[in-house]
Amino acid sequence: MVFDDPNLVSAAGLVPVMRLGEAAGLHELLDEHLSVASPNPVVKSASVIAGMLAGADSIDDLDVLRHGGMRRCFAGVRAPSTLGSYLRSFRHGHVQQLDAVASRLLAGLAARVPGLLAGGDTVSFVDIDDTIREVHGYAKQAAAFGYSGVRGLNAQLAVVSTPLAAPVIAAARLRKGNTASGKGAGRLLAQAVATARRAGVSGRLLVRADSAYYAHATVAAALRAKAWFSITARMNPQVVAAISRIPEDAWKTIEYPNAVWDEDERRWVSEAEVAEIAFTAFTSRRKADQVACRLVVRRVKRLNTTGHGGQGELFAAHRHHAFITNSTLSTVEADARHRDHAVIEQVIAELKAGPLAHLPSGSYAANAAWLAHTVIAFNLARAAGVLASTRHARARWTTLRTQLINVPARVARSARRLTLHLPAAWPWAEEWESLFAAATGPPPIVTS
Repeated sequence: MVFDDPNLVSAAGLVPVMRLGEAAGLHELLDEHLSVASPNPVVKSASVIAGMLAGADSIDDLDVLRHGGMRRCFAGVRAPSTLGSYLRSFRHGHVQQLDAVASRLLAGLAARVPGLLAGGDTVSFVDIDDTIREVHGYAKQAAAFGYSGVRGLNAQLAVVSTPLAAPVIAAARLRKGNTASGKGAGRLLAQAVATARRAGVSGRLLVRADSAYYAHATVAAALRAKAWFSITARMNPQVVAAISRIPEDAWKTIEYPNAVWDEDERRWVSEAEVAEIAFTAFTSRRKADQVACRLVVRRVKRLNTTGHGGQGELFAAHRHHAFITNSTLSTVEADARHRDHAVIEQVIAELKAGPLAHLPSGSYAANAAWLAHTVIAFNLARAAGVLASTRHARARWTTLRTQLINVPARVARSARRLTLHLPAAWPWAEEWESLFAAATGPPPIVTS
């Protein structure tokens, strides 16, 4: 066995994906907005993004781009040491410039790939959440023990999705490890909404978040954006008192996961029921800041109840999950839409299985730049999946890498043209060809 073929590449799918990014304006946006004090920042950022698409989760892994015939497919690929120095030259303002690039690139991708945010003219969802990314070593700037008890850095994300389209990342930021989840959520939400509108989302927006974001700042930002909100309520005395006032006949049995349909009684046999009551949130604040809304409650019967033979606690028989909303959806639909907030957990899992497996630098700004490049790579991969096939439009990033990007090929030159010879009987050859044709061909014709 010898490693001696100069014409082989291991990630032929980078050709159409990076061409798609170029067609959507990636290089022009980097050149226009990025002012980092390093030579050739456009080429270096493109190298980082391409490495992430190919599976790199550390700076050393970016060397995956420098093998075989890759130099014949791409010009300007840089060494990992050069890219590491480049990332360490970033400052906070440069990271914000990358965020601006990511926002505008998403709009360019949506224009180039209309199905990326399909259904955005009806209703779309903006989900906010954060995660702790564990780090090791004492040299990691801003690392601290957060709410999970793990020493790391905090990544806050906002994703946009529709009932027809998988989520894309609209905004992201890296924060100190001990930062409270909801801190800065209003500003992040405003950025995410602006990005969604720029990308062509014209319909109603529903902002969803868990109880860590149950704060006036989050709700106020949604109201300023003229969006609906659906935010899990903390079980404080005010919420508990409101739940206790819900009449027993107001509860409706819902079609819940793993529920069983009883043919005799013609109803779903389930331990889940929903009801709602009028509610005013944030009553401890001044009158102008209080928010009149709906408190929607889902209750699930406990397996082990208390209070045998006597009076038990108020909610001994059920566990209650409440959220506030200003939507006009029915009680049952509002609950179902709120539970779909879990879509952002899948995005976080995909990032942790990819570039965010590590935060590779001791420099906080370099790690923030790494996250910003990750956002661009994720959205590029999602757009590529939409172009490939309906099935790949909702596939996970790992699947897209395996089936569309990390495809081996042999590079051959004939009549001044490069030809990629890909494996015979590749199971996803048809989808790969669809991606290549759409990414390298003329843009779609938009009809009004």
